[in-house]
Amino acid sequence: MQFTDDVNWTLLDFIVAGVLLLGTGLMCEIVLRKVKTIKFRIVICVILLLLFILIWVELAVGIFGTPLSGN
Repeated sequence: MQFTDDVNWTLLDFIVAGVLLLGTGLMCEIVLRKVKTIKFRIVICVILLLLFILIWVELAVGIFGTPLSGN
């Protein structure tokens, strides 16, 4: 929005993005503190990051066509 008018985020969009980023980061931090095995830590954090990316993409462009995308 600073450089182009093609993107028009509202306050709710920024709040949702912040909650997604904060939630993913906190969940990875909890996994790193609670899970003892390095292998499981990596697997769980990768799964969390993939879920984050899938949710972000769905909210951005509606790749799956759910009502979350606003379509």
